[in-house]
Amino acid sequence: MSQDNNPKTNSNKTSPKVFIAVITAHIFWGFSFLAARKALDVTNMFVLLSHRFIIATLAMSIVILLGFVKINLKGKRIHLLIALSILQPVIYFLGEQYGIQHSTTIFSGVMIALIPIFGTLAAALFLKEKPTLIQLAFSALSVSGVIGIGLMSKSSGVLELGGVIALIIAVSAAAGYLLISRNVCEEFTAFERTYSMMAISAIVFTACAFFSIKGDMSEFISPMTDKTYLISILFLSLCCSVASFGLDNYAISHLTVAKLSAFANLTTAVSVFAGAVFLHEPFSFLGFIFCIMILVGIYGVQKSGTDE
Repeated sequence: MSQDNNPKTNSNKTSPKVFIAVITAHIFWGFSFLAARKALDVTNMFVLLSHRFIIATLAMSIVILLGFVKINLKGKRIHLLIALSILQPVIYFLGEQYGIQHSTTIFSGVMIALIPIFGTLAAALFLKEKPTLIQLAFSALSVSGVIGIGLMSKSSGVLELGGVIALIIAVSAAAGYLLISRNVCEEFTAFERTYSMMAISAIVFTACAFFSIKGDMSEFISPMTDKTYLISILFLSLCCSVASFGLDNYAISHLTVAKLSAFANLTTAVSVFAGAVFLHEPFSFLGFIFCIMILVGIYGVQKSGTDE
């Protein structure tokens, strides 16, 4: 994970490794639902999240203890680092999970798809990163592809006010994370931001986990004896948490919010592909068209506008 935290370059062209980083992050996130589905067969959501972020924090702590990376927070705006970490993953995960459980699958899918739009508009308002009309058009195309995929799925659940509010909070948290991370990327390295996110999430979700299982340590530890669960949680911890958030934090040091957030919909395309290949879920020609819309939209956002 690179510690490069300077978003300004001498060239107007973004390095290919930045795009490789963000694409890799979203490919991991696209496959995360497969691992999460397997893990949730063994334990509940909060225990899973606790294990996920404890392992992620321990892995990053070992890297620090071995001297490969140094953390320096002296004289820095720690309150912004804490705020960033609370917004993502804590508030986002809580809002997303509650919202999905208390709304229809179509509505929740559409709301999550709006994160790039929320992020782009927020960046224009607070960071003065104004997107071009072409960028907005391509972003809308990508979002339309995600909505199309959502409409193809069978809707389940009941749309409740609490679910709607939770999803609005989740989307707002995701946008806020992008803004703060972009704002502090010259002050905190990608590693420092990611480590803070993992550590604070470990604390919060572990507290939630023990509350959910009423402090039963055996219920907390026993999932780790399941081989499938262990493999799933290691993938979620090391690939979908440490690597993905680290690469995403690195990329935001070099891309505008509009360009970075456009990649969010790549996760949906990868998830559809993973479901079709590994779970043999139905994949129609129309679904293929919607995935192409997502990819074309992402490509269009990157090619239009200015690089950082």
